[in-house]
Amino acid sequence: MSRNLPVNPGRISADIEALSNITEPGHPWTRRAFSPLFLEGRAYLEARMQAIGLETRIDASGNLIGRREGAKPGSGIIMLGSHSDTVPDGGRFDGIAGVAAALEVARALREQEIHLDHDLEIVDFLAEEVSIFGVSCIGSRGMTGQLPQAWLSRTVEGRDLAEAIAEVGGSPGVLTHENKPDIAGFLELHIEQGPILETEHKDIGIVTAISGITRIEITVDGRADHAGTTPMESRADALVAASQLVLDIRNAASELAKTPGHFAATVGEFRIEPNAANVVPSRVVLLIDGRAEIRADMEAFCHWLDGHTQKLALAFGVTIAPPNRISDNFPTASDKGLLSTLERACETVGAKHRFMASGAGHDTAWIARVAPAAMIFVPCREGRSHSPDEWAENDNIALGAAVLFEAVREMDRNLIKEKGDGTHTG
Repeated sequence: MSRNLPVNPGRISADIEALSNITEPGHPWTRRAFSPLFLEGRAYLEARMQAIGLETRIDASGNLIGRREGAKPGSGIIMLGSHSDTVPDGGRFDGIAGVAAALEVARALREQEIHLDHDLEIVDFLAEEVSIFGVSCIGSRGMTGQLPQAWLSRTVEGRDLAEAIAEVGGSPGVLTHENKPDIAGFLELHIEQGPILETEHKDIGIVTAISGITRIEITVDGRADHAGTTPMESRADALVAASQLVLDIRNAASELAKTPGHFAATVGEFRIEPNAANVVPSRVVLLIDGRAEIRADMEAFCHWLDGHTQKLALAFGVTIAPPNRISDNFPTASDKGLLSTLERACETVGAKHRFMASGAGHDTAWIARVAPAAMIFVPCREGRSHSPDEWAENDNIALGAAVLFEAVREMDRNLIKEKGDGTHTG
């Protein structure tokens, strides 16, 4: 990289490589939360934090935190971080790049003897990915008081989530009583997990919002009949109706995607009964994963779906139950002030950038509900992620870390003033 950056790309690469090597044999790159390998990765990160003078701890929610005291106590925390757990057979960079970049920012500040007024905290959030307990973003939800109490009793193989949090060093018994941290501002670096930055030859994506995620279950009931003897015109085939619905969902989502704001809808789960070659399908259950940057788009999609399913039921002679929203999270906007800070940081380091929404969920979404927060994306090859083929060039990650470095310096100068005069723009 020809740029003269305030961070050291080699140290970022070394951290990512070290964490990559902590993986299940034959399953690159797998280091799931609550596993012995996850704890091994945590031990590596804690040692790296301590080596640069950060005071380390595990908070009640099981997050690993490295802290550097600021010069003005009570000013609040500038927080950086991401997650070190992976999906099964997942990526080397998803989450890990953000933790490594945050560590390097802390190193560079120390090396250059830059003293902040704010406390600085580097965080490895617990279980951002969907864990063995079937839930995600456990650490960021817990840190901010948004972890449902009922989740703690979710049990897998005789161990509940509360026990698992305790095993990684957390204190689930005091989660509901712990004071939330005074976060003056939070930033997260992440690989894009999509192809836009690479396609447009941009260095940095400044994330304006994290799309809301709505999951909708639809059940189509037909009638089981003999596949060889029932006339085609006499069938109530649940699969035929459901197949048409899948195509129509794709077309409706494609139209919404043409409007301003990110939108996507995917039928990712599809169950057929009785699932026998010689029986006309009697029931299909499908699950839609919908993502919307603009809430009105999701409401419009759901309204269309309510009406369209009934039209299909009549057309195909089946019964379709009203679509059931089994989960429904609203979009989360980034802090406007931090977006401006990140844009100026990009200009300072000479990073070509664009504004964009995130179609994936991130820990930032939960932090943003209680504090000023924003994130940046760096390109990844062909947009591949949650795959062994996931790859991000270290130079791109280092440039993103340089953006974080410059943003932290500006945040330290301005956030105390904003806190004092009430000009926070989130």
